[in-house]
Amino acid sequence: MAKVLCVLYDDPVDGYPKEYARDGLPELSGYPGGQTLPTPSAIDFTPGVLLGSVSGELGLREYLEGAGHTLVVTSDKDGADSTFDRELPDADVVISQPFWPAYMTAERFEKARNLKLIITAGIGSDHTDLDAAVRKGVTVAEVTYSNSISVAEHVVMMILSLVRDYLPAWEVVKEGGWNIADVVKRSYDLEGMHVGTVAAGRIGLAVLKRLAPFDVHLHYTDRHRLPREVEESLNLTWHESTADMVPVCDVVTINAPLHPETEGLFGDELLSTMKRGAYLIDTARARITDRDAIVRALQSGRLAGYAGDVWFPQPAPPDHPWRTMPHHGMTPHMSGSSLSAQARYSAGTREILECFFEGRPIREEYLIVEGGHLAGAGAHSYSTKE
Repeated sequence: MAKVLCVLYDDPVDGYPKEYARDGLPELSGYPGGQTLPTPSAIDFTPGVLLGSVSGELGLREYLEGAGHTLVVTSDKDGADSTFDRELPDADVVISQPFWPAYMTAERFEKARNLKLIITAGIGSDHTDLDAAVRKGVTVAEVTYSNSISVAEHVVMMILSLVRDYLPAWEVVKEGGWNIADVVKRSYDLEGMHVGTVAAGRIGLAVLKRLAPFDVHLHYTDRHRLPREVEESLNLTWHESTADMVPVCDVVTINAPLHPETEGLFGDELLSTMKRGAYLIDTARARITDRDAIVRALQSGRLAGYAGDVWFPQPAPPDHPWRTMPHHGMTPHMSGSSLSAQARYSAGTREILECFFEGRPIREEYLIVEGGHLAGAGAHSYSTKE
């Protein structure tokens, strides 16, 4: 029997919900492009409830304990004396989310003598040292596409919020004011702007599709160019590199995975080539940007606004400069953890576990590392030093 170690974020400060704002979720027939939704043999949760926090347990306890496995769930993941580190040495499976990641460093791999499988409940496995996973022969999987549309919707919301300067206007209303001139002096229309995405995978392409009706000029860069019919249907302009694209854009959204080629990409040098007053959105990974360079670009006016919900480290410390920098629209990492998304990535996590325990192949699109090599989605999106 296996020990499954699961790291999830804390419950709400006022306790695990007893009721919810809505009853149930819309039923989806599948993902855009034809990929099927997760197909576990069963689920032991009600779609639409909070599953991503400690008490939600991703809806896994009944299934795992019914099969004789041990499930340990904790939010305590950082530091040598954390619950995670104490439980790790004999864990067979580690599960965590990008929103509250268990950073699987090379040092932790050395301690995890029984480790066979790491699952990201969601998408994005850069909190795992993929080189170490390759060396150790540990399988890494994630629930691809489970929250891609959730993140894409968040991106569109953030773009509109920055361009229209929504948040300061909301603050005026909260404070009892009616200062129209103050709240429109930084407010513009998105219509006619040039908007570009760094990477046009599932999330980036979904953003482009949702922005097309706003009558904007759409741009993208990706190491895998989209089919001509897709480019023509959305009237996309492709650029060979991020450096080629960002100087022509009023809005840039980052939707790329974190790997050696993208880490630190948006530093002082690249930011200096952007239009004065451009907007930058990052819901991908914080380390694709240079933390302090973002602050400087906002203070100087090079950027008119910055929004995102990815930080490093996560959770961000109280004194993180992004909390207080001007003209930002940051959220804690929640774009891909809506209650809708949680139902999908919890079901997908169970599907991966069922395959693993029953000796069946894990879906190709869920795989990041398998058999000592990048595999599936990992081979498409990541690179390693191995």
